[in-house]
Amino acid sequence: MQCRQCAAELDRPGDYCLVCHTANADVVVLELDRERARVTTIDDEEILGRRVVTTTPETGELNGVELRNFAGQIVDEVHRKRPEEVYVTGDRTVIDAVRAQLHYECYRVEGNDPVERVIERRGEPALEVVEASAAEKIGGTHSTLIGDRDGKRAIETVAGHPHVKKIIPGPIDASGSSARGGVRAKATRADQGGNVRLLIRDGSSVQENRVVTTAGDRELGEHVRADLNEALREADLAE
Repeated sequence: MQCRQCAAELDRPGDYCLVCHTANADVVVLELDRERARVTTIDDEEILGRRVVTTTPETGELNGVELRNFAGQIVDEVHRKRPEEVYVTGDRTVIDAVRAQLHYECYRVEGNDPVERVIERRGEPALEVVEASAAEKIGGTHSTLIGDRDGKRAIETVAGHPHVKKIIPGPIDASGSSARGGVRAKATRADQGGNVRLLIRDGSSVQENRVVTTAGDRELGEHVRADLNEALREADLAE
């Protein structure tokens, strides 16, 4: 493949051109399994190429080294493209290892054909990004937050998402059954307007918080919800 700007030969389809410093792809989709990763490069709605990276999982002390090396090979494939967006799906362990090394914001994508789903979404309007700090997004008549430090951390994790406009804490209900495992949080199914509820549980107490997003409908709200739950998992706060 040649660079679309200067026609220089590229080593792989969609590579960033080091001659004229031009990107030749705008999206990379990562389908990640524990032993195999498929990296698909897309420009506009055209698939430019696919590359498969494989590994053989190790046991014991070598497992961590092998996983980091596997993730590093995947990350190298992304860096070659310098895309505008990166979408991921698959094994959570591999996703976490890749995110630890990747200097791009990753968006979750679901479905039987993640690549096709990403291409379908290319024509959809981009969600507005909210630049306000997490503290500025939290407001409402109920100022008390459940779960002390971990409850506050769950709220701040969700508030830190770029597509969250505001979080309105709700009243605390202490009539539920006791749950183990400390503070747990979950973003619920999006409503017709693309907004979600953040449920935070601490023992027998539950607080339902309204999360206003920049999504304009349920489908886009579901993508935001998936991102929020993934962020809560990464913070070890998910139900």
